[in-house]
Amino acid sequence: MSFRSIAATASLLAASVAATSAQAATATTTFNVRITITAACDISTTAPTDVNFGTAPSTATNVENQGALNVNCTPSAPYTIALDNGQNGTDANTRKMSSGTAQVPYQLYRAATRTAADVWGSTTGTGGNVYAATGSGTVQAVPVYGRVPNTNFPAGSYADVITATITY
Repeated sequence: MSFRSIAATASLLAASVAATSAQAATATTTFNVRITITAACDISTTAPTDVNFGTAPSTATNVENQGALNVNCTPSAPYTIALDNGQNGTDANTRKMSSGTAQVPYQLYRAATRTAADVWGSTTGTGGNVYAATGSGTVQAVPVYGRVPNTNFPAGSYADVITATITY
């Protein structure tokens, strides 16, 4: 084989490699990135503040105080909070604290005005006597207003337990 023939073959081979490199191709595709976020509400991580009426003489009327529930719900998620009747009440209008067999009536309200229309009830969901709001994504303090109409009962320490239920 001659030098010319070797040079021509080498030249041809180099051109072939260059042509292959010049013909490199690309392709693209797309894909989705997804998440489904569901609404969530938490009413138990941050402890509630009790409604503590303190100490009052047996002649007192309309003893008032307030506590708070701490709620953290998904931003823009609507929710309602219902309060049950307590351990001694038969409905939201007959809540009672007890000390042995003695019982002292009291009421819990959704608003500081403490009117009959503000009585905080036990109807879960979207009933008219529950607290309704929208989540903010941070802890929201929800006031619970209380009143003991009168304290003309035997001396003693009275208590009740209320269960709060959040629906979202």
